[in-house]
Amino acid sequence: MNQDQSEQKNTHPVTINEGFICEKCKKENPKATKTCRNHCKFCLYSKHVDDKVPGDRASTCLGLMEPLGIDYNSKKGYQIVYLCRKCKKRARNIAADDDDMDLITKIMQRQNIGFDF
Repeated sequence: MNQDQSEQKNTHPVTINEGFICEKCKKENPKATKTCRNHCKFCLYSKHVDDKVPGDRASTCLGLMEPLGIDYNSKKGYQIVYLCRKCKKRARNIAADDDDMDLITKIMQRQNIGFDF
């Protein structure tokens, strides 16, 4: 590999599927069964660990990502919309099959009646 190739940054998502203990609710989250686990299945919070590419784990922020809303994409399904409490970065993560659907529904209902998150 020449120097030009080694200096190129990876622009493709990195697959990382690991369990973790949520920093918000302190509950244990197992590995996901069909996708990569990137947020708490109980409270839906995430952690700002990725920088430019999903899975790169290059962020120095490490703030909590608060779930603010839910979007629907015909190709990706439901996506949780996040705002980092520390640096204010916005991001989306695909909702997992075992996420708390009552909480997702509650977030969607708040969106529909215009609560300001």
